[in-house]
Amino acid sequence: MNYQQNYDMWVNDPRLPEHCREGLLAIKDDEKEKEYRFGGELEFGTAGMRGIIGCGMNMMNCFTVMRATEGLSKYIHTLPEEDQKRGVVISYDTRRNSRKFAEKAASVLAKNGIKAYLFDDVHPVPMLSYAVRYLHTIAGIMITASHNPKEYNGYKVYGEDGAQMSPEATAIVVKFINEITDYLSVSGEEKSPLILPVPKEVDETYIAELSKLTLSDEAVKKCGKDLKLVYTPVHGSGYVPVMTILKKLGINVTVVEEQTVKDTEFSTVKVPNPEYKETLSMGIDLANRIKADVVFGTDPDSDRLGVAVKNDAGEFVALSGNQVGILLLDYILTRLKEENALPANAAVVKSFVSTGMARAICEEFGVALFETPVGFKFIGEKIKEWERDGSHTYVFGFEESCGYLRGTHARDKDAVVASMLCAEMVCYYTYIGKTVWGRLQEIYQKYGYVLDKNISIQYAGLNAMKEMNAVVDALKTVKVSSFGPFAVGAVRDYSHDVRIAADGTKSPLNIPKCNCVYYELEGGSFVCVRPSGTEPKLKIYYSIRAKDEAAAEEKMNAVKADVESLLASVK
Repeated sequence: MNYQQNYDMWVNDPRLPEHCREGLLAIKDDEKEKEYRFGGELEFGTAGMRGIIGCGMNMMNCFTVMRATEGLSKYIHTLPEEDQKRGVVISYDTRRNSRKFAEKAASVLAKNGIKAYLFDDVHPVPMLSYAVRYLHTIAGIMITASHNPKEYNGYKVYGEDGAQMSPEATAIVVKFINEITDYLSVSGEEKSPLILPVPKEVDETYIAELSKLTLSDEAVKKCGKDLKLVYTPVHGSGYVPVMTILKKLGINVTVVEEQTVKDTEFSTVKVPNPEYKETLSMGIDLANRIKADVVFGTDPDSDRLGVAVKNDAGEFVALSGNQVGILLLDYILTRLKEENALPANAAVVKSFVSTGMARAICEEFGVALFETPVGFKFIGEKIKEWERDGSHTYVFGFEESCGYLRGTHARDKDAVVASMLCAEMVCYYTYIGKTVWGRLQEIYQKYGYVLDKNISIQYAGLNAMKEMNAVVDALKTVKVSSFGPFAVGAVRDYSHDVRIAADGTKSPLNIPKCNCVYYELEGGSFVCVRPSGTEPKLKIYYSIRAKDEAAAEEKMNAVKADVESLLASVK
C-alpha cells in the first residue's frame, strides 16, 4: 500500500484512540508529513529503533513499541524453556512517554507469558545492562533516544550478556516484527502478576561494583572533600547514581539544581548532548561563580559524560570525547602500573573512528589495542570473547562520542563509572601537584599533537538513510590519492571487509561489516565517512597529527576543503 492508503487505514480503524485520530486528521492536507509517517516503517536494527514521537508507522508510539515487543516475545519463545522463564528487565529515561512505553512493553511480554521486571523510576543504560546480568534475564529493554532532541524516543534491546542484542538475534526479532502487519492488533496485559518491580538490591550492588574499580583511594581521601566539582544530569537519569557514587567516594559536588528536574522538554538546553559545550553552559556558569575545578554533564540515559576543565589561563574548556578518552586511558594504565596491577594480557578497545593517539599510549604501556565498528555492543562482544577464551583481560574501552567503560559490570558505555573515574583522576593529579589540563598537554608533548574533530551533515525526510548510504557507496568508486598535505596510504571499505593499499594490494579487515569508508593518511592521520545509525546525519571524522595545535588546524582546514569537494562531486 502507498502512504495515503496506510494513512486512511489508521484514521478509519475503530481501535485507534481518539486523541491519535485527531492528531492524524490535523495533518490530512499535509502530504509531506503523511508520507513521512506512513510511507515507510520505523527501522529496527542492531541498535533497536529510534524516531520522532507521534502517530504513524514510521514514528515512536505505543503501537510501534508493542509491535517490537511482540516480535521480541516471539523470538524468546524460540529459546529453550528455561531461558524463556528468565524474563526481561525494562528501564527508561526521562523523555516524553518513556514510562508509558516501558509499561506497554511490559504488558506485551506478560500477555505472552514472559516475566517482566520494570524499574519503578528512571534508570540509566548502564544500570539496565547491569540488571540484565545481575537478574540473569534473557534480555533487556531500554526506552531512550540517548542524546537526540526532545522530539525523539527510542527502544533498545539487550541480550543476556548485558550488551546490545547481537546482529544474529536481532535478525530473528526483526523477522517476527515484520510478520506483524496490523500494528493495532497487538495487545498487552497491564495488571499481570508477571510484571514485577526490579529489586532494590540491583541499585545497591551496582554502586558496590563501581566502588571496586577505584584506583586512587589515597588521593581521593586527601583531596576529594576540597575538590569543587559541578555536576549536571541535564534533566536525565544520571542524577541519583552519579551523586550516589561521588558522595560515597567523599567527593565534594555542587549540582545545577535547575537541571536535576526530570524535564521531558530539556528546556534549559538546545539538545541534551554533553558532547557540546553549550549543553554544559549552565554548569560552567555555576563553576565560574563558585570557583570550581571541573564540570561534569551526563545525557538523558546517562551513558555519555561531558567534561570541562580549566586551562592554564583559568578558563573552562570543554574536552572532546577523544580527549577524555585518552586522559582516562593514560590515567587507568598509569595507576594500574604504579600499583603493579596491570595484567600481562591487558587489552583496550576503541571504535575505529576514535583518536589514533590511543595506539601510542597503549604501545607505551605494552597493552594490546583493538578496534571495532561504532557501537558499544562491539566492545561488549570483545569482553565476552575474552572472558570465554582468556586471551586478554579487558581494562578499558571508549568511543569518541563521550562513551567510556571500565569494568565488566555492564556491557555498554557507562557515564556513572566514568564520572567516578574522572573525579578521582582530578584528585590524583591534584595530589601529585598537577592539573588535568596540564597532564593533557604532557600527553601531547610526549606522543605528538593530534586534532580530532567530527562534523555532521544533517539529512531529512523518509529517504534520509538511503541518501546517506548512497553517498558513502559513491565514495567507494572514486580513487583518492591525497587530502590536503597528506597522501592516502590506504582505503578501508568496511562494508566489504577489505583494506586497499595505495599500490592496490588488498587485505581483509577481519571486523564486523558496516557501511563506512576510512582513509588512512600518512603519518597516522585519518578521515572517515559513515552514516549515523541513530539519527539522520552523515558523519565525517578527522584525526590530524602535527607538531602542535596551530599546525594541526592548518592541515585540518586543507584536508576538510578536499573532503568537502569530494563529497560535492558524488552527491
